[in-house]
Amino acid sequence: QVQLVESGGGLVQAGGSLRLSCAASGRTFSMYTTTWFRRAPGKEREFVASNRWSDGGQYYADSVRGRFTISRDNAKNTVYLQMNNLKPEDTGVYYCAALFRGGMATGESEYDYWGQGTQVTVSS
Repeated sequence: QVQLVESGGGLVQAGGSLRLSCAASGRTFSMYTTTWFRRAPGKEREFVASNRWSDGGQYYADSVRGRFTISRDNAKNTVYLQMNNLKPEDTGVYYCAALFRGGMATGESEYDYWGQGTQVTVSS
């Protein structure tokens, strides 16, 4: 099993940057596809970015492509989300999720493990 803990959220002005971290427990973290989702106020949780365990392949939602970068450090059992040029519509709670030996899955129902979330607020 894997336990996930997000950090790095906060309040930032539009155009600013934040880096989120997701620290994982467990010895087989390298075998988990790790993905960031977010839930904006009053909306359903949506896919943001994913990092596939097998080859490091990355996939992004259209709304964040070119601004966000997902990466991972298996030695530290941590996955990151670098967010640049933030916009007010990026505001929400960001969640880290993991799927053992997963493919490039964008649906939240496919994920077995979730963190508690970290709040990101972008002011205009």
